[in-house]
Amino acid sequence: MANDNAYDLIDFPCHFPIKVIGEVSENFTTIIISIIQTHSKAFDASAVEMKGSSQGKYISLTCNVFVKSKDQLDKIYIDLSKHPLTKFVL
Repeated sequence: MANDNAYDLIDFPCHFPIKVIGEVSENFTTIIISIIQTHSKAFDASAVEMKGSSQGKYISLTCNVFVKSKDQLDKIYIDLSKHPLTKFVL
């Protein structure tokens, strides 16, 4: 039987990698960290992996976030996605 819900494959609580891609901006990393810390107070900002695009227009942040539930993960994705500097959240 096919699994229709990808969340069924995740055992909560867990560390979950979230990749956020956005335009290079002086405050982008700080903003993304702040959004995640709103939902996960224990988020370790020093563990964020950053990678710039080849032309320097975009930055990719990989954030390993400890999440306790599907609801918490959903809220993080929603808030990250609606920020104007964010292009993609994976």
